[in-house]
Amino acid sequence: MKSKLCVLVFCLLNYSLLFAQGSSGADAKFEYRSLVDLPTAGVVEKGYAGISIDVMPLGVVVSKIEVGVFENFSFGISYGGSNIIGRGKINGYKLPGINVRARIINESEALPALVLGFDSQGKGEFDNTLNRYQIKSPGFFAAVSKNFDFYGYLSIHGLINYSLERDDADKDLNLGVGIEKTLSSKVSLVCEYDFAINDNTGKSLGEGSGYLNLGLRWSLGDGLTLGLNLRDLLDNKKISSSRADRGIFVEYIKALF
Repeated sequence: MKSKLCVLVFCLLNYSLLFAQGSSGADAKFEYRSLVDLPTAGVVEKGYAGISIDVMPLGVVVSKIEVGVFENFSFGISYGGSNIIGRGKINGYKLPGINVRARIINESEALPALVLGFDSQGKGEFDNTLNRYQIKSPGFFAAVSKNFDFYGYLSIHGLINYSLERDDADKDLNLGVGIEKTLSSKVSLVCEYDFAINDNTGKSLGEGSGYLNLGLRWSLGDGLTLGLNLRDLLDNKKISSSRADRGIFVEYIKALF
């Protein structure tokens, strides 16, 4: 009896891993709302909730919950801090972040999807002197996304944003571009380039070469996605001597009813 039960549990687990989907791969069940850090034109579906966690160097952890309130409209809140993992005092962020997005245009054969939104959540350590995150929050943004059939799927993304973190005297608009390429039914490679035009003058933390980020995403189960991130491959941060930051990303999306 025990052996039969073990076989049944083993089969169920393998069935889940084989057929359940998260937000990555050619058979993805859900849309990306961001690649690594840059927003996309994805939205949480109405009646669903998504929870995500970003783990970064220096013990930084940023968690977010998003809810699909209406069709093509989602709302989210987030919070985090530095030294959460490790030793010593935890340095929580001053305020929670707010994320609101509305899809104005759905993707068609001729047009990309278009989302207008606002996101006040930055990442990395918070600089109290400059009143900004190490990676600035997007602020107000417009994002477009278009998918193409190309040995699976190839998705192209574009972004224009205006961050409200301006005490460093760099108040420019910013641009970003990115791609997602599916590698299998469950695995995707994501890449983004943040021009960081709003982080290259005044008291900025960037040196002007922009942020090149890379990520790998794997759908592990129903609504569950695991990711590995490499940030700042161009070594743009003034305060860092290492070429790239390694991080972990976890996401879980579930129907509310």
